[in-house]
Amino acid sequence: MLFDESGFVIGDVAETTGLAPERVEAIAVGRWLPSPAERTKNTAAFGVSIDEVSWGHKTPIRHIYGHGPG
Repeated sequence: MLFDESGFVIGDVAETTGLAPERVEAIAVGRWLPSPAERTKNTAAFGVSIDEVSWGHKTPIRHIYGHGPG
């Protein structure tokens, strides 16, 4: 993981990118799929290219509302 390799913490990346710490954390743990602009900001903070990062959700999607009365 980039955080482990770089020694950065969420606050470091948030400050560098201008993104909210909550957004940086959500991206890091796979709860949020970043926009192209967010991808560019995040990879620049770590000094890597966009192609070197695997983007995608890691948190399983849960259906919490159901489908209504049957």
